[in-house]
Amino acid sequence: MTRRLPANVEARMAELFDARFNPDDRPMDRAALAAAMADCDVLVPTVTDHLDAELIGAAPERLQLIASFGNGVDHIDLAAARARGIIVTNTPGVLTEDTADMTMALILSVPRRLAEGEKVIRSGTWGGWSPSGMLGHCIGGKQLGIVGMGRIGQAVARRARVFGLSIAYHNRHRLPESVEAETGAVWYDDLDALLADSDIVSVHCPLNADSRGMIDAERIELIGKDAYFINTSRGEIADENALIAALQGRRIAGAGLDVYSHEPAVDPRLLALDNVMLLPHMGSATHEGRLATGEKVIANIRMWVDGDRPRDQVLEGWI
Repeated sequence: MTRRLPANVEARMAELFDARFNPDDRPMDRAALAAAMADCDVLVPTVTDHLDAELIGAAPERLQLIASFGNGVDHIDLAAARARGIIVTNTPGVLTEDTADMTMALILSVPRRLAEGEKVIRSGTWGGWSPSGMLGHCIGGKQLGIVGMGRIGQAVARRARVFGLSIAYHNRHRLPESVEAETGAVWYDDLDALLADSDIVSVHCPLNADSRGMIDAERIELIGKDAYFINTSRGEIADENALIAALQGRRIAGAGLDVYSHEPAVDPRLLALDNVMLLPHMGSATHEGRLATGEKVIANIRMWVDGDRPRDQVLEGWI
């Protein structure tokens, strides 16, 4: 295990396997990752561990399984793993509701300027209620444009519909009519049109070669000056410099971000903006979610030990 996992997950792993832990929870550097990979059958990394082709290529034949703790696999060079015959698993589904809850919290908070209001109270500068004070935008009757309508995108759509938002989405492929009916979602085959038409844009696609930089400078300009951008997926999907410039110039109304291009570093220009709500990649951070993730990791390892194909093996379509 490359990071500290919940105590009950680690206890179960210690019962089942010859397990080695990271008690101080510090992210491993390349040398530490290489050393770990050189002396194990199964590596359990997290999103903070960047396993590139060089690291994977240098691993001995003993390493047969990378059982990632989390849903995203953009931190693992899947092509390099496949070339070496190393199985990669992830933990899909267990963090869907938690991430959707956090996304909905940002959708509610950013247009209503909740973070700004909380800072005003703490600063001691609040002068009392005013008819023109702390004005934001209501969300009822507005259009939410969802980029990536997978499990999390659909969960967000169900929540947003309750708050009176109309739902539109862009996917590479249109969803079945039954899903559209359940979520009230309208498909846009053109991403640019979705961005231009939506009052709130929320990103929920995985980071891969197709999505990296997908929300570029030109597309950020399509988001209107009264519209908001929400990202709880991966920071690299959006051009962070272009987003900052648009926020600084008030060419979009605001943003809610839980992910960044160079985590854990956060661009100081974002910290200086009052029209952005910033969170420390905590969209899936619940006790229940972390436990369920650990249980999936254990299940994947046990299936592999038993000679079966793990249920959550990451296949070629992720690349």
